[in-house]
Amino acid sequence: MADIAIRAVRKSYGKTPTLHGIDLVFASGEFVVILGPSGCGKSTLLRMIAGLEEITAGEIAINGRVVNRLEPRERGCAMVFQNYALYPHMTVAGNIGYALKVAGVPKAERLRRIEETAKIVGLADYLDRKPAALSGGQRQRVAMARAIIREPNVFLFDEPLSNLDAKLRVTMRAEIRKLHQRLSATSVFVTHDQVEAMTLADKLVVMNKGVVEQVGQPLDIYHRPASIFVASFIGSPAMNLFDAHINVDDACLAFSGTKMPIDRALATRLGERRVTVGIRPEQCVVATGARGISMKVDFVEELGAGRVIHSELDGQPFAACVDEETYVRPGDRIALELPLAHLHVFDRETGRRIELEVEPRSGRNARQVLEAV
Repeated sequence: MADIAIRAVRKSYGKTPTLHGIDLVFASGEFVVILGPSGCGKSTLLRMIAGLEEITAGEIAINGRVVNRLEPRERGCAMVFQNYALYPHMTVAGNIGYALKVAGVPKAERLRRIEETAKIVGLADYLDRKPAALSGGQRQRVAMARAIIREPNVFLFDEPLSNLDAKLRVTMRAEIRKLHQRLSATSVFVTHDQVEAMTLADKLVVMNKGVVEQVGQPLDIYHRPASIFVASFIGSPAMNLFDAHINVDDACLAFSGTKMPIDRALATRLGERRVTVGIRPEQCVVATGARGISMKVDFVEELGAGRVIHSELDGQPFAACVDEETYVRPGDRIALELPLAHLHVFDRETGRRIELEVEPRSGRNARQVLEAV
């Protein structure tokens, strides 16, 4: 196992900056997922760890040794690529054992390790086949076996599941997680798929436009997103975000003709300001009686065990998850309550989360009132 330290790392292509000073530490044995949209710099960062991209500034250390000037083969990393990168003219056994052959490992030892590795990934019966005779999932297993056989300190995965169908991605996620637990190596996995990120990660790194937006455990990031970007990127369906303002005189959050009381000391500290408020679709509640905010149903997604209702709030898209017994059709009106305990509040100008730290009031402080629990 190996720890990885990334210190003030920058990357530019000519005069165009791609990474803007990345500082991260990955502990030995962690499964780290780097998540972000296309073009955010996540694959570039992974390739810099592997030694496939030069570092413009800063340094990367693996197990305490700075590797900036080391060749890829000297870093103790093995990489699994999105497109498998298999040799089409070689058999599965040949692909798996190629690195050992190049390294001059004796044939008997090489064959033994190929067979052991093939068993780990469930390919023992496919060693004589060529890649063209394999399914996409089997080819990805060959790519992983080729990495495993090198017994690396660090596994690097560059969107390895993006070419697979939805069902196979679920299966392969479980395979990769079990493999990580078995080998106990440090793993860094890059993806733009937040479901992969949430299900695989011990530590989740969310990137956007060449900077790190937030680092933490997946559920911590889900429940307490640090910015509007993270709030909108994590969660499916995506978090609802809408405009509001803090009214100091009335000590409330005001939006869509609704006033939600907040701690007066909090309102005074924050001052009169425009904010962005968020709530996850699964935390909206269908109102009874005359309560709630009335919305017109635009369309309904049927999910079997429940449904997602799509509407608008002050001209902005709004979704709510309801159970299968709540039946509505496009054109109907539905009243929704937005529980204060599940609202997230962000500064409209900076996009950053507003931290709510004030003295308790009636046994309930502002953090409990406004932040997700």
